[in-house]
Formats: sequence, C-alpha cells, structure tokens
Amino acid sequence: MASKNVALVAHDNKKKELVAWAKVHQEHLAPLTIWGTGTTGRLIEEGLGRPVTRLLSGPLGGDQQIGSKIAEGAIDLLIFFWDPLEPQPHDPDIKALLRIAALYNVPVACNKASADFMIMSPLLHNDYQADAPDFSAYANRTTPAG
Repeated sequence: MASKNVALVAHDNKKKELVAWAKVHQEHLAPLTIWGTGTTGRLIEEGLGRPVTRLLSGPLGGDQQIGSKIAEGAIDLLIFFWDPLEPQPHDPDIKALLRIAALYNVPVACNKASADFMIMSPLLHNDYQADAPDFSAYANRTTPAG
C-alpha cells in the first residue's frame, strides 16, 4: 500500500490548535506524507520533529499550490483548520482550494472534530481509493466559437 499524502493547513488563529492536534495524532500521521503551507508547515515540522513538504504561505500562493497538488492527484486528504471568525485577505484562494478538493473527491476536515473523525477512520490506513471523477464529458464539450 502506498503512503497517503495529507495537507495540513491553518489560519493564523488556528495554527497552535493544529500543531497540538498533530502532536496528539502523531502515531496516526506517522505513515502519511505531510504537506503544508508556509508557517503552518514549519510549525508542524518543528512540533512533530519530522519533515514536511512545505509550500508557500497561503496568502502568497500556498493555498493555490495545495489545490494544484490535489488536481494532480498528489494530495489524498486535506485538513484545514480555518478561522470562520476572522476575515482573510486571500478568501477567494481558500474558496478555490475547497472547491478543488470537492471537485476531485478529496476528503476535507475543517476543524478538530472532523479531523479526529478523518484521522481515526479505518479507510485512511488501508487500500481505499476515492473514486476519481470523470471529467471527459466536460473536457470534450462543444462550446460556441467566440
């Protein structure tokens, strides 16, 4: 069974909570390859004492990079502790990331409770493969020339 890839992302007010969560679930995260954006990736790396594939900070394009990795099939699940009470200057990027995850049938956890359910799922540590979407009808559609 190939190792699964998880993206761990958090807004500033949720970074401490995500690092604490990752420490509690360090054993469950051990067989997974971890990806992270900017500071979150660094904090997870320091907190767990293990490598994290770090991308740009979210507002600098990291959310879009994670979305790109999802579209490429490189990310199997997304744990994104987002702050619903704090406006984000890169909110369109966040919405795009969540849209791509939904489009490509990638499981998403947005808080500690949903992340607990996801990380404890027996599906995570077996050969489960989410259904890959078929975009052939969309890709081969005809549109008016313009």
